[in-house]
Amino acid sequence: MIDKRHRGIEYLRISVTDRCNLRCAYCMPEEGISCLTHDEILTFEEIITICKSAAKLGISKIKLTGGEPLVRKNFIELVRKIKAISGIEEITLTTNGLLLENQLEQLVEAGISRINISLDTLDRARYKEITRVDGLDTVLQAISKAAQHPKVQIKVNSLIAKDFNENEILGLAELAKNEPISIRFIEVMPIGLGRALKTISKNEMIEILEMHYGKLKPYNEKLGNGPAKYYEIAGFAGKIGFISAVSECFCEACNRIRLTANGYLKLCLHSTKGLDLKKLLREGMSQDELTKVMAEAIASKPEKHHFGEASGSYIEDKIMSQIGG
Repeated sequence: MIDKRHRGIEYLRISVTDRCNLRCAYCMPEEGISCLTHDEILTFEEIITICKSAAKLGISKIKLTGGEPLVRKNFIELVRKIKAISGIEEITLTTNGLLLENQLEQLVEAGISRINISLDTLDRARYKEITRVDGLDTVLQAISKAAQHPKVQIKVNSLIAKDFNENEILGLAELAKNEPISIRFIEVMPIGLGRALKTISKNEMIEILEMHYGKLKPYNEKLGNGPAKYYEIAGFAGKIGFISAVSECFCEACNRIRLTANGYLKLCLHSTKGLDLKKLLREGMSQDELTKVMAEAIASKPEKHHFGEASGSYIEDKIMSQIGG
């Protein structure tokens, strides 16, 4: 699918739930949120219908996110059903890792080929402070097990912010030293509760790494479906990546759209522009009609985010747990 700005849209991120077993400080209030009811959330059948239309439009890659996707009942079955859709070539997963170890084999068997695990610190007390859960050991064990699996590629996503966890950069990078794990450092974006944090740029993070490890060597091979830029460190089994939406806007090459847990097709993470697919499906829209209206919406995908603007009716004001990771 090519939009009006000649970008190839091939990647759909689907939030299967807004529920999560963590309460990360930049994502969700400590008391939690008022989660979607059973009737408000997309059913598996509705998700499959949307994926079929997406596949007809040339979207071949699906990322399943949340909330925490592994808390949704019968999640493995959803993976199998999406994998069976003609045109879907790859299904990947973003998770906090707490439930991953016990489900890893089933996930791979069902069709998951890449797993992104969110982790912002290696200090147990700090992990509990950030997430409000004492779960670091469980996550590290899941990362270790997944990294040794021959049929899945593992990436660790670390959101980095000033006066928050920039002192964790070197320690997190070490996860890629002995295992074939890609560590991706993500600039905090001014969305939801993340607005309270201060961005540390890709160049600042590279400076910290190079002071310790020497010059980072750019790695130009493709390692996934997203905008991360990767580097090599001598002696490391894995790669170091950076997702730099703030300091290095990559909107001109954006290849993705998003589907929220309540069925809203988001055309840009930072924009309210989109389409309520759940409403259309529950009003009886056919598969062919759905494909047509999705094509029209995707064609008008916004040119870029508006991180530098303070306000505007088009700027997303929901928190990340409501949008989807």
